[in-house]
Amino acid sequence: MHADDQVGEGVHAELAAFLRGAADDRPVRIVACVCGGCGGRTFSVLVNASAAERECSGCRGRAFIADSEEYWNEESWEDDEPCAIDCPCGSEEFEAAVAFSLGDDGSVRWVTVGLRCVEDGSCGVGTDWKIDYGPTDHLLTAV
Repeated sequence: MHADDQVGEGVHAELAAFLRGAADDRPVRIVACVCGGCGGRTFSVLVNASAAERECSGCRGRAFIADSEEYWNEESWEDDEPCAIDCPCGSEEFEAAVAFSLGDDGSVRWVTVGLRCVEDGSCGVGTDWKIDYGPTDHLLTAV
C-alpha cells in the first residue's frame, strides 16, 4: 500500500489489496459501491472501455460509475458496445469498488472498477479508464 492510500468503509480486504496491486505507483482512494436505493452491495455490471454501469441485485436500481454516463450512448458504442461481466465460475454477481488513482495535486487521473465474485471470491478489474480533465472531485462520490 502507498502511504497516502485511502480505503473506504465496506471495501472487502481482498478487493482492496487487488485494486492496490492493479494501480500504478500513485496513491489511490478506494470506495465501495453501495446502492443508493436499498443499500445493497451486490451488483451485475456492464462495461466498455471507458464506462461502467452497475445494477443492484436487490432492488434492480441502476447507477453509472464515475463519469460513465457521459460515455454511455449509442454513438460511443459504435466500436465499443457494453457487455456484461461474468466470472469464470459463471456468476454475474459481484461486490464492487472503485479505485481512483490520484495525481500529485490530488485530482483523479485514472478510474479502475474492481469486482469480487460473490460465489468464489475471485477478484478482477471490470474496466478502467484515464481521466484527462479537471476538476475531478465529483468523481469520488459517483460509485
